[in-house]
Amino acid sequence: MVFHLIVLQTKSYYMQLQKAQRNKAKIKIGLQGASGSGKTMSALLLGYGLCNSWDKIAVIDSENNSAHLYSHLGGYNVIGISAPFNPEKYIEALALAVKAGMEVVIIDSISHEWEGVGGIIDLHGSMAGNSFTNWNKITPRHNAFVNAILQSPVHVLATIRTKQDYVLVEKNGKQVPEKVGLKGITRDGMDYELTIVFDLDIKHNAVVSKDRTGIFSNESEFKITTEVGRKILDWCNTGESSDMPSKRNIQEAELSLQEKISSTKTVEELLSLYKIQSPAIQKQFSAIFTKRRTELTVVAPNETKHISHYLKPTTNGNIGNTTA
Repeated sequence: MVFHLIVLQTKSYYMQLQKAQRNKAKIKIGLQGASGSGKTMSALLLGYGLCNSWDKIAVIDSENNSAHLYSHLGGYNVIGISAPFNPEKYIEALALAVKAGMEVVIIDSISHEWEGVGGIIDLHGSMAGNSFTNWNKITPRHNAFVNAILQSPVHVLATIRTKQDYVLVEKNGKQVPEKVGLKGITRDGMDYELTIVFDLDIKHNAVVSKDRTGIFSNESEFKITTEVGRKILDWCNTGESSDMPSKRNIQEAELSLQEKISSTKTVEELLSLYKIQSPAIQKQFSAIFTKRRTELTVVAPNETKHISHYLKPTTNGNIGNTTA
């Protein structure tokens, strides 16, 4: 393949023009449904199909320890979190799972980050002042949470609670309610960020409402099994291997990370980006991260600290409960 690469360096970022190609992917999947639709069980079966090892699966459990109900399946790991369900708590839990060597992380559920106690809606409602202006302050925290999921170097499966929407329609001269579909309890547009979205009904049947892989283009209703996870894994592995990156790929990855660092708008965004990097990358880019933090914060010169000062990195690989 003839490869054309154009790099434009400006004062703060790089631009690139290159031939499209897909490396081995780390899939981001949503499973949405009402209570009792089997979201957690389905996510666990998918997760096992993606990594073939219960030891490499971690569940970030905001559902009052419900993840433990399926321990008969295998020895997966659980990170229990409780209210307040602020975005930063989820980011910390995801970073903990990545540092512990997990290959699949199940967030059960992301609805609490949006509508739970201490979640985005709750945080916004407790803020004084203009409601519209307050969204400008709170949205970057939610965006940092979404970016942490999308940029995570592992497969991430996010369960989403739903509520049934109804409309009134006329039947035999009477107005009667009619179900018009499921609405996920999360910020509008979250489904656009994910590669696949499964909608589950009360009988645990799944239909695919979004599929960028093309795997399920001819599928109707079906049950989610480990085999479904293996099909997705096969799709993930059809790209170029990133296990042994070339010098060119390393350079491109470095340019991409520099651009992401420069484009962060808040300290929270910057820290979430820092936390999901490997220790080697954190060390390599520490000066750049620290410089950007200084740019985002008004501090006296003698108060500027290394970025690691603002983090509380995990000192061991144990999976357990996180705190606020």
